[in-house]
Amino acid sequence: MKMDVLALFPEIIAPALQTGILKRIQDDGGLSVNVYNLRDWTTDKHKTVDDYPYGGGAGMILKPEPIFAAAETLNAESDAQFIFLTPQGIPLTQPMVEALSLETHLILICGRYKGVDERVREKIVTKEISIGDYVLSGGEIAALVILDAIARVLPGALGDFESAHEDSFSKDLLDHPHYTRPADYEGLKVPEVLLSGHHDNIKKWRYVEALKRTAQRRPDLLKELELTDEELAIVNKAK
Repeated sequence: MKMDVLALFPEIIAPALQTGILKRIQDDGGLSVNVYNLRDWTTDKHKTVDDYPYGGGAGMILKPEPIFAAAETLNAESDAQFIFLTPQGIPLTQPMVEALSLETHLILICGRYKGVDERVREKIVTKEISIGDYVLSGGEIAALVILDAIARVLPGALGDFESAHEDSFSKDLLDHPHYTRPADYEGLKVPEVLLSGHHDNIKKWRYVEALKRTAQRRPDLLKELELTDEELAIVNKAK
């Protein structure tokens, strides 16, 4: 998979690419990431990428010319998906991450200032994504979120590939509690079922705990699920 990032501050992104899962998946050839500075596609001596908005108002707008030029260069030999990172986009979800991981080429456009000239959205952008209902200084951090989220679900990224599909949101529920050694820490004990070696009971316990945690912390996630009477009873008791 290939991912290109178009940013005003690529130095925010570059160090993370040399760390952890992102570095490993690149070294193994499962992911190719290139980060570009939008100013490289400007034509004036000041490398201008923004200008005042027509109609007045506060803030600056990213100009269309550098982005169109960059898009033509980066997408010269493929049919890439152009992702614009903006608070106005569709909220990022795990199913969306997994769908994006199946693409062959993504180009992430990092927003800055008050936004981007609307013609970029009309002619280039294929999807707009938001990582949450808040505003960042720019899209570089949002791009890192997407890079990391996609990288960890690619085959070979994790020691145990299945673990990526058992995290929170992968199955519409928050993750269940986890424990490790020691079994008793200053009187705080690991639930007996996890020490039993009975895999069916452990699996059931984990599912029940995931249901309870989701009901307590993110009940909105349960609205789209068809729960059995037994599951509803667990949810209602957990609230």
